[in-house]
Amino acid sequence: MQFRTELNVPTAPARFSRTKGIFTIGSCFAEVMGRKLHQVKANTLVNPFGTIFNPLSIHKLVRAVLEKDIHWLEEGLVEQGGIWFHYDFHSSFSHPQREVLLQTLQQKIEEAHTFLLQAQALMLTWGTAYVYERIETGVLVANCHKVPQKEFTKRLLTVEELVQDTRQTLDLLHAHCPSLQVIVTVSPVRHLKDTLPLNSVSKSLLRVAAHLAMEQHPRISYFPAYELLLDDLRDYRFYAPDLLHPSEMAEHYIWEKFIQSYADNAFTSFIERWTELQRELAHKPFHPESPAHQQFLQKLLQKLQELSLETDVQSEIDTVQRQLRMH
Repeated sequence: MQFRTELNVPTAPARFSRTKGIFTIGSCFAEVMGRKLHQVKANTLVNPFGTIFNPLSIHKLVRAVLEKDIHWLEEGLVEQGGIWFHYDFHSSFSHPQREVLLQTLQQKIEEAHTFLLQAQALMLTWGTAYVYERIETGVLVANCHKVPQKEFTKRLLTVEELVQDTRQTLDLLHAHCPSLQVIVTVSPVRHLKDTLPLNSVSKSLLRVAAHLAMEQHPRISYFPAYELLLDDLRDYRFYAPDLLHPSEMAEHYIWEKFIQSYADNAFTSFIERWTELQRELAHKPFHPESPAHQQFLQKLLQKLQELSLETDVQSEIDTVQRQLRMH
């Protein structure tokens, strides 16, 4: 008897390697996937501007990165309680001095520009189709930074807006980075602030926009993170205690599906070897001073030194060497 419908994710049109750049940007799910890529020693730039939920704000930052465009930055600065923030960036970007914050944001855009131009893949993770616009200027913001609600209008993006903005961004990406692979995902995280019925409306719009983007741009692929949680796993035990975010088990399941679809053979092989080494690194012996454990550490050190020809494992080597010196 079949108890669930497994979603088989097709092999990506182009698989990526561990060593060439993978840039993730968008909702907190972009953070999750980026962090997992980082943990397996992939060359990754993870959400460099912090968590950004709506596609238009994500795309605005991508276009600024591509063109190293910083002239618009001053317009979005806002001061709250003696601290400066920026409407287009996460609240982790803040400083008591306006000029210092501005300089930090400029530097972040320049660093992201350098990384994106040599990257092989860009992962866009859209979280919501609801946006907030400043009543004073009509300009859309990525983050309200606890500015009073009365200063904003909340509204739902239209399919036309989403499609047009996505097309403009993808065309610019193709012009600057013609070989770049773009992966679009809709975050499986539920936005209860929008209410459950309106969260469904929001996610539906994002899903339609992603589908149309795929049809219009040959180098776009869609990774079904949203469907994997809602239609494949489809159970509250796969949610975190807040019942909004995927649980650790669900994140791991989605991650495995992602790697099966997108990672090339060398990357997959590396992950298998690295996972085995991580298990050995986490091993807690009953008798750390025993000859058997010392021999185990020597072998582990040798494996890490061999792996150091492929990636940076210096901190792991230092840990093992420290354990050897202790006994």
